Amino acid sequence: MTDNTTRLDHIVLWVDDPIVAAGFYEKAVGLEPVRLTDYSVGEAPFPSVRVNEETILDLMPRAKAERMGMVPGAAESSGHPVNHVCLSLPADAFDTLRDRLEASSVPVSDVSRDSFGARGLAKRSFYFRDPDGNVFEARHYD
Repeated sequence: MTDNTTRLDHIVLWVDDPIVAAGFYEKAVGLEPVRLTDYSVGEAPFPSVRVNEETILDLMPRAKAERMGMVPGAAESSGHPVNHVCLSLPADAFDTLRDRLEASSVPVSDVSRDSFGARGLAKRSFYFRDPDGNVFEARHYD
């Protein structure tokens, strides 16, 4: 990629078990694992899941929080200081995600309409949590 405009590269989520978390994001959310095998054999410090070609979610083991000296306050923030992360999807992928989450017995909120975001008002949105309590919003604008 040669376009160097500002964009979101990654978000680091604290998780209890990165392998379990990667399985959740792959099965229930439909995101592709990255470096999962490398993490499983001790060659990577954490795995990730791919949101799109330029954004990933890093699945950082909560046990590493105290060793993250380069990030002031990391150990204290290894709970849930982020309110939520929002995934913007096309309408058909939005419906597929909701169906996949429900099939995986993941509780989802009611659908909201016309909530404001980066691209204006989203037609529909809903919320869900991952197994570690991280909150996600899913929405679509089309």
